[in-house]
Amino acid sequence: MSDIIGVIGGGPAGMIASMTAANRGKKVVLIEKNPMLGKKLLITGKGRCNITNSADTEEFIKSVPVNPTFLYSAFYSFTNDDIVNLLRDYGVETKVERGGRIFPSSDKSRDVRDALKKAVEDSGVKVYNGEVKAIERKEDNFKIILSSNKSLTVNKVIIATGGMSYPLTGSTGDGYKFSKNMGHTITELKPSLVPLEIKEKEYLSLQGLSLKNIEITVERNGKKIYTDFGEMLFTHFGVSGPVMLSASSHIRDVKNDNIKINIDLKPALDDTTLDKRILRDFEETKNKDLINALDKLLPKMIIPHVIDKAKINPRKKVNEVTKEERHSLVSAVKCFDVTVKGFRPLSEAIITSGGVNVKEINPSTMESKIVPGLYFAGEIIDVDAYTGGYNLQIAYSTGYLAGANV
Repeated sequence: MSDIIGVIGGGPAGMIASMTAANRGKKVVLIEKNPMLGKKLLITGKGRCNITNSADTEEFIKSVPVNPTFLYSAFYSFTNDDIVNLLRDYGVETKVERGGRIFPSSDKSRDVRDALKKAVEDSGVKVYNGEVKAIERKEDNFKIILSSNKSLTVNKVIIATGGMSYPLTGSTGDGYKFSKNMGHTITELKPSLVPLEIKEKEYLSLQGLSLKNIEITVERNGKKIYTDFGEMLFTHFGVSGPVMLSASSHIRDVKNDNIKINIDLKPALDDTTLDKRILRDFEETKNKDLINALDKLLPKMIIPHVIDKAKINPRKKVNEVTKEERHSLVSAVKCFDVTVKGFRPLSEAIITSGGVNVKEINPSTMESKIVPGLYFAGEIIDVDAYTGGYNLQIAYSTGYLAGANV
């Protein structure tokens, strides 16, 4: 008789794992606590679903700051082309955007979720909607105890429960508890790809200001550790948006370090070109106050803060601004810095950093080195990547490897 496989968690990792095992002749039960599969998938990429990235496999490895070499087998076994082809087979066409980010052509995450759900159904997987309370090892089998007090006996288990980010989607950390109870080590759980709180209270008035085509440079104790170009958002607590979420993955810890983020508001212009641009604007507004003379250069909300950083009287007439003050203005535009105070909570993070220690998992199969027949896939494992579709690819690739080897 074929082994019965229990897959816990119906996100992208669990769906790929279950269909892969079923397509290899296994009898598979996929257990999902939500009424629907792929609930978290629906909100990824602001509802558009950043499916994966067009980068080559080596670039994928470089985009994983935590335990990257653990993922070699997974990334080479199930690639970005594989997920794109799978989705195309189910009618989802894709497009590549800035930074190699791959989205559905429809810009609808539901199309991606529906395609994976249909692939699961076509493979013959039995989906059970219910919450798992515990997993018990019983000789050569596993007993999965459900909240309804029912239980399922299976030969092997794949834990694909996700992390602790976005708990309303079902990612409440259950898998860590199950794994720990069976003898696994859980590394420290921290938010990653998460908005950042800043120390400068005066900038909290910028809440809602979105900036495009800016460049950031992150410094730890004066040493540059990361640069990025793109979009950001000021919030009621600090900063968010794509470049800031990516920056959080590099910062990792703020307890004992001085972390500054320098924002270049005009990265396309060097200092000399920017100075000429300001001079040109000044020619048109020479009888105005400085505070009213920079509307063509900067968003209105940020102008007072830039002038303050340049240490110029905002009510000074433009034709009275000195050359030195103009150079200070250039510096303030090119380096509008904020100081990181901390991370927003795990519940606001896109992903969880930390999880089941990779030293306790076989990277070629995703099987536990401690409990034979127990496998892991997705965010439950202590690996996480930068924003740009890399984390979803980790889910597909580790899910595939677990499903193929179970």
